[in-house]
Amino acid sequence: MDLAGKAERELDANVAEVDRILHICNACRYCESFCAVFPAMTRRLDFNVADAHYLANLCHNCSACLYACQYAPPHEFGVNVPKALAQVRRDTYIEYAFPRVFGELYRCNGLTVAMAVSLGVAAFLIATILIKGSLFVPGLEGEFYAIFPHNTLALVFGAASLFSVVALAIGVTRFWRQVSEPGKPVAMPAAVGEAAKSALTLQYLGGGHGDGCNNKDDAFTLWRRRFHHFTFYGFMLCFASTSVATLYHYLFGLEAPYPIFSLPVILGTLGGIGLLIGPAGLFWLNMRRNPLQMDDRQKTMDRGFIALLFFISLTGLALLAWRDSPAMPLLLAIHLGFVMGLFVTLPYGKFAHGIFRCAALLKHAIEKRRPNPVQAGAD
Repeated sequence: MDLAGKAERELDANVAEVDRILHICNACRYCESFCAVFPAMTRRLDFNVADAHYLANLCHNCSACLYACQYAPPHEFGVNVPKALAQVRRDTYIEYAFPRVFGELYRCNGLTVAMAVSLGVAAFLIATILIKGSLFVPGLEGEFYAIFPHNTLALVFGAASLFSVVALAIGVTRFWRQVSEPGKPVAMPAAVGEAAKSALTLQYLGGGHGDGCNNKDDAFTLWRRRFHHFTFYGFMLCFASTSVATLYHYLFGLEAPYPIFSLPVILGTLGGIGLLIGPAGLFWLNMRRNPLQMDDRQKTMDRGFIALLFFISLTGLALLAWRDSPAMPLLLAIHLGFVMGLFVTLPYGKFAHGIFRCAALLKHAIEKRRPNPVQAGAD
């Protein structure tokens, strides 16, 4: 089977469905104040591939429009904006992946793949330790670099993280070039500030009226927004912990492990707690969401990323708790396995949605500062 041809046909069909649905929405306008998608929609009369990719990544899938829509299934019009945009959003990740051939990994980067990669790396590290001696070695408590030399870890994990950053940067650059348009210059600091505020506060996970996203039972809840906050800020605290530890090592000559009340450990502990609460909550909500709100093909990708974050945090906190015990080498190998699993799958999994969404929010902040071409044409 020609996978490239199949992917192109799926993309064409998904874009055509977005075009059909948004024409109906443009005529109705009931949801115009719900989120950024609808004001952006009203600036267009037709929706091409670039428009579909842009609006798909601007959508936060709160599903307020689905529950408010008089034309939603089972109506014959079958208007389902969240699901149609979710299907295109998946196409976005595939279309702009770097290298392009790796875009197909988005189709199979699920829970099984994430766990297989992580546990495979962990098994390799455990085997390496066993070749050198034993998993339970008294006298090495807390001595991480006696198990794996610092320079080796820095080289291997640094190369993996650098590849992930480069791949994501190239992907979002391709996306930006596709969706951006020439137009009247705007005050970029103000646009960047607005986009950053929307992203950092998860403004559009507040739902159409600020009451939150809709559950399967049609009830509003802010827990999806809260769990995203736990996840995002937990991740950022862990990143800050790693950055501070890097400064400690190279700038001050201080090697890990650091004292319990040192800045890297405090930041990492708080971040780890956030990455336990957030992913666990998101997984629970993901299991309870209405199938009408989701693209079923993305479930495994969503859950794989959530699982990686959860197990990185769980193994990291376990390593901190028992770093002074003979079990430290085993815990270190397992934790590093999940970290490498995240790095390897990062450019081709759910993490990409945050990067593309920030770009879409920036485009929205820019274009709303320009004249509406539809109104200008009518005038």
